[in-house]
Amino acid sequence: MYYNGRIWGREKIMNITRNQFIKLSLGVMGSLMLENNSLQADENINNTLINPKTVIKDGMPMRMFGKTGEYVSLLGLGGFHVSLGSLTDKDASYLMRSAIDSGINFFDNSREYNDGLAEERMGKALQNGYREKVFLMTKNCAHNRTKADSIKSLEESLKALKTDYLDLWLFHEVIYDNDPEWIFIRGGIDAAIEAKKQGKVRFIGFSGHKTPDIHLNMLERFDNCDAVMMPLNIFDAHFRSFEKNVLPVLNQRNIGIMAIKSLGGFLSDMLYKTKIPYTDCIRYVMSLPVSTVVIGMENMEQLTKNLEVVRNFKPMTYEEIKAVLEKAKPFAGDGRFEKYKTTSMLDGAKGQETHGFK
Repeated sequence: MYYNGRIWGREKIMNITRNQFIKLSLGVMGSLMLENNSLQADENINNTLINPKTVIKDGMPMRMFGKTGEYVSLLGLGGFHVSLGSLTDKDASYLMRSAIDSGINFFDNSREYNDGLAEERMGKALQNGYREKVFLMTKNCAHNRTKADSIKSLEESLKALKTDYLDLWLFHEVIYDNDPEWIFIRGGIDAAIEAKKQGKVRFIGFSGHKTPDIHLNMLERFDNCDAVMMPLNIFDAHFRSFEKNVLPVLNQRNIGIMAIKSLGGFLSDMLYKTKIPYTDCIRYVMSLPVSTVVIGMENMEQLTKNLEVVRNFKPMTYEEIKAVLEKAKPFAGDGRFEKYKTTSMLDGAKGQETHGFK
């Protein structure tokens, strides 16, 4: 496989032990970096072996999306931010089309983002030939996980997005301990499989941000899962880690991986308080064996900044990885910059209401 003109091959493979090579082949980068919670890395291992399924298209790194056969842009556009009040419909459309014209093809969204405004704006932006240029994902926001309400959520999304199919449909916010059970006994999964058979949805999966255990519970039940969305960042590596507990399973099963909350989530003040460079935070997540890193962008300045990072992206060396994780470690042990794990602050209101919290 070619990356910037180089062949990603078996460089220095003789310096890798059998166990390390097995782990590396599965993409279990975290297990090599953080074995027994210590920052130990073999300096002889060539870091470019970690993400072998990467190609460059018009300057944009593209990665294979699990077993789907599709390539998606390493940088994905988050759907929530395009619905913010700081943008007009026209501004949002210009931002999204600029992202597509710049090589971003992975578009995230959700039925409940700003009461459907995010999908409506995205639907308008994807007219005039732009729909065919993106890998479009939105989320099933029937938090009671029933078949009927799941189908209703899907039909509303298709109408708002002005399309007759989704590339990917996720169960949104699988964050409560009983969510996996509800999805599989109340009919939600039946709605997803039926929609896939009907051609309304090409691939199915789930999203969540609370604990690795809930993700693993879901994966135990979800044999035909195509993709998973979860938080990955320099703090997660130290605290209730999705990287160490879920990422290896996804890579072993060849499931598409969407990384979110690379900067600590919406309204996080982690950059200000830790002084860790923005580019280090983004490069770290992009250096993991993920398919795409979804980032919310609400203006052209942010889009330009993120495009610069991804177009110049080079996987971190192990020395760089160790250095940035050491910087993060003093701030990571109590989840202060991962409030989506430790509080309900970033949990959706509809999900809380369905589970009796509002």
